[in-house]
Amino acid sequence: QVQLVESGGGLVQPGGSLRLSCAASGTIFGFGAMGWYRQAPGKQRELVARIFRGGSTNYADSGRGRFTISRDNAKNTVYLQMTILKPDDTAVYYCNAELGIMVYWGKGTLVTVSS
Repeated sequence: QVQLVESGGGLVQPGGSLRLSCAASGTIFGFGAMGWYRQAPGKQRELVARIFRGGSTNYADSGRGRFTISRDNAKNTVYLQMTILKPDDTAVYYCNAELGIMVYWGKGTLVTVSS
């Protein structure tokens, strides 16, 4: 049973920064792509950023230039460094990981950007 646990969310002022972490536990033989998605109130879940096992990345336009995704394969952990945060970034952020044909999700961590 694979579990993904996100941490690092919270309340931050506009222009501030946060670093999200997602740690995987359970029977792991090496994830493929890992990523971050978010869901704002009343909106659908959307991709924020994704990183492949070899290190290549892709970003949604909303976070490109402000967010950086990284991963530590030895720790089965993925990070999302978020800078210059805006109120529109307020959402629940979910970690996602692919293992073979399976896709796993964390329970999410809330990020609130407000003054």
